[in-house]
Amino acid sequence: MIYDLIIVGGGPIGIACGLEAQKQGLKYLIIEKGCIVNSLYHYPEGMTFFSTSDKLEIDDIPFISKNAKPYKSEALEYYRRIVTNKSLNINLFEKVTLLKKTNGQFRVQTDIAQYATNNLVLATGFYDIPNLLNVPGEGLTKVKHYYDNAHYYAQQKIIVVGANNSAVDAALEIYRKGGDVTMIIRGEGIGKRVKYWAKPDIENRIKEGSIKAYYNSTIEEIKDKEVIISTRDGKIKLDNDYVLALTGYQPNFSFLEAIGVELSTDGKKIPNYDPNTMETNVNGLFLAGVVCGGMETHKWFIENSRVHPEMIMNTILKKKKQLV
Repeated sequence: MIYDLIIVGGGPIGIACGLEAQKQGLKYLIIEKGCIVNSLYHYPEGMTFFSTSDKLEIDDIPFISKNAKPYKSEALEYYRRIVTNKSLNINLFEKVTLLKKTNGQFRVQTDIAQYATNNLVLATGFYDIPNLLNVPGEGLTKVKHYYDNAHYYAQQKIIVVGANNSAVDAALEIYRKGGDVTMIIRGEGIGKRVKYWAKPDIENRIKEGSIKAYYNSTIEEIKDKEVIISTRDGKIKLDNDYVLALTGYQPNFSFLEAIGVELSTDGKKIPNYDPNTMETNVNGLFLAGVVCGGMETHKWFIENSRVHPEMIMNTILKKKKQLV
């Protein structure tokens, strides 16, 4: 079978692309390397979204939440029920290993099978590749780039690297579960984009000394039982059990470049695409969701990416009619 389109990524926007393709009568397939909304599944257990539930809705399907800001568990329930109730054509736990365009068609190779499609949509997000510290000792098992549950860190000396939402959430939760928390922050203070209810909380905890913070500081080296940091006052050695390096994540740029997508050379690595159609410089290859922002992963969210699926399907349908 040659598909009208294959969607790589089964997150909220990938699912939304599948819904739109289904409505338009297009032959489509969603391929996801993990479970349904795999990235959301790996978010911290007690995570609260910044957006209200109506902003997380796709295809005008109501998202009913008990709170103004829904929890991760509610989002998992919402997107899972959409996939099952709409009988979306999605292959789970299947990893794409190679994308290639030959004679006007895309070949999609996975660890299970090979597929052919006239159009390809990459809705691959950004959560799989962490921004590394690139310091000695980062490979130690005590260093984590993802945070799940605060219970694990109770009565431990924890260093949290970063000053944005993931770092702030982890610091507050671990402190409240009895962890000894120290934050290492490269800049002058807590990030400006931190959730409005969490920002005063973390700043007050730092001010009162419940959570220690070193501003304008970076990690120099990580050892088994200590961490050496560089501050304005010189190097400091801190006793430490675990390091949570929550310094953000990035899209799989090599994945994009391998199939010919051009990236900006200004350090932001923003892919070359038409904002009116979401089609890249590679004919028939579309982007959807956060992957569009390159290193600026704060630019695109579910709430402002929901328009991408309709734009993409309209473009595919227009091309299909021109071939008739």
